[in-house]
Amino acid sequence: MVYLAFCAGLLCFYLAHLIIQGNYKRVAEKIMAKATADAREMELRLKARELEAQIALEKMQAASRALLKEDEVKLQIREDKMEERINLIEKKLQTIDKKEMILVLRKERLEEESDVVRAKEKHLNSTLESLSGLTSDEAKNILLERVQKEVKQDAILLSRKIIAEAYDEAENKARRIIATAINRYGAASSSEASITTVNLPSDDIKGRIIGKEGRNIKALELATGMNFLIDDTPGVVVISGFDPIRRQIAKLALGELIQDGRIHPTRIEEAVEKSKENLEQQIKSFGEDAAFRSGVIGLHPAIILLLGKLKFRYSLGQNVLDHSLEVSHLMGVMAQELGLDASLAKKIGLLHDMGKAVTHEVEGSHAIIGHDLALRYGESELVANGIGCHHMEMEAKTIEASLCSSADAISGSRPGARVEAIEHYIKRLSQLETIATDISGVTKAYAMQAGREIRIFVEPGVVDDQSMVLIARDVAKKIAQTLSYPGKIKVTVIREQRAVEYAL
Repeated sequence: MVYLAFCAGLLCFYLAHLIIQGNYKRVAEKIMAKATADAREMELRLKARELEAQIALEKMQAASRALLKEDEVKLQIREDKMEERINLIEKKLQTIDKKEMILVLRKERLEEESDVVRAKEKHLNSTLESLSGLTSDEAKNILLERVQKEVKQDAILLSRKIIAEAYDEAENKARRIIATAINRYGAASSSEASITTVNLPSDDIKGRIIGKEGRNIKALELATGMNFLIDDTPGVVVISGFDPIRRQIAKLALGELIQDGRIHPTRIEEAVEKSKENLEQQIKSFGEDAAFRSGVIGLHPAIILLLGKLKFRYSLGQNVLDHSLEVSHLMGVMAQELGLDASLAKKIGLLHDMGKAVTHEVEGSHAIIGHDLALRYGESELVANGIGCHHMEMEAKTIEASLCSSADAISGSRPGARVEAIEHYIKRLSQLETIATDISGVTKAYAMQAGREIRIFVEPGVVDDQSMVLIARDVAKKIAQTLSYPGKIKVTVIREQRAVEYAL
């Protein structure tokens, strides 16, 4: 049984093996058949792709051949054009060579003709020199002189026209501004005096003023530095001296002594010291009042004292403090009319003569002294420059500073403002005429209008109409450089030619 079972199992196993082996073969055959079909299909695809690639390559080659052909055509066209250009250039070069040859021939011909012209010119110059009696250089100089004279005359006429137009316009504006300033400010004039009179209640007091053996009057003169003149004039004692401050001290001291009645050397010294103290207060009040009246604030106390001292000083008969106030107001009005800084102009005008307060103590020009004092007491450089330049001793840095000289001249030259000594007046007139007559071509010169104008007569045969302008300008410059005068001087040049014949 077992054996049969084993044999049956073995048989089953064998049968199963056969069945399985038969299935494997079928599967393998199927796989092989599929693989063969796929290989064939792949081979067909590869051949198709090769064919497509070959077709594409042939198309690209055809396109490249077409581009190359086009490039060859273009290159051929360019070569043809280059050949045409080269031919054209060669033709032009040949033409240029021909023209150069022609130019060389013409140049040689021109040189020959130039030699002929120069020879003829030389012959003509020698002929002209022999006929005129002048060399070529002399003739050239004469021609240059004529041309220079004509150009100079034209320049003089043009400059005279321009200057006349500028003067007319500037003079009209200046007249309007100055007239406005003068009309808006009027001031009284005070004249300088080197003596002061003191009225006495009676002539009996004269003896007490003189004192025993003149000791009282000697003590007065010693303490004040003034001369006391006591003569037969009733009721008056005259105090004489050129220092106005010391003269005022002497007047105050003598007035107090007369009022007190006690006159002796000790009391005189006390009265003089007291008068000095009182005068210092007056000087301070004068300075403060001047600053207040001109509208100038913030001044240094030392400047206030300098202004106050100007109350007792005079310039050609004009009180210096009144003159400074007048200049300050005039400058303020002119600055307002011109649209400038009126406060700066007023301060410059008020302080422009403060150097005169110490000119008897410090050497130098009062303008430069005032400039230095202004800087010392804290004023700005602009104010100091305006003070220093009002007599043209330094250059003005601002228009306000340049106004000071004009306002100073207006204040000093108006009628009644200043008084000149007759000797100085006559000397100035004589100098005016001398300056004019020293110029070549001038025959006569007369100072007119109290020295405000000089009329000059010239020789008509020596001086022409254009040269008159130069003479007038030269005389004006020499007057400005040589003389010192207020205001301005008009220079008039007259050229008059007369022809006289007698009928017989």
